Amino acid sequence: MQKIKEIMTTNVEYCTPLDNVYEVAVKMKDYNVGSIPIVENDKLIGVITDRDLVVRGIAEKHPGSNQVTNVMSDHVISIEANESPEKAAKLMMENQIRRLPVVENGNLVGIISLGDLSINNETSDEAGEALEGISETH
Repeated sequence: MQKIKEIMTTNVEYCTPLDNVYEVAVKMKDYNVGSIPIVENDKLIGVITDRDLVVRGIAEKHPGSNQVTNVMSDHVISIEANESPEKAAKLMMENQIRRLPVVENGNLVGIISLGDLSINNETSDEAGEALEGISETH
């Protein structure tokens, strides 16, 4: 059985609680990504999405110098590296998310996206189902 760690992206850009939201936005722009994990002492403690920057940052009039901890989502859905891609697709669908941080004992080791699942022959059907589930209005 295939494992997440075989298809995940391992070179993940992240920020720490010492960073500000401007630095997160610059990383998103520079790396063309829509979310940045927040890591402290190798442990995943949160995630900031482009939507978080807009809703919790700009719309609440927080300046770019605001700390990431004031804008990040600290209820992070993640998956262990030894889990199956099918479980990742199910988590994405259930939680309406397109990217899932991958951890080993709480330490960030990668990220898996719907795109990663869709280009994998063994999981392309699950990725399509997850996308349909994410796209449904509730």
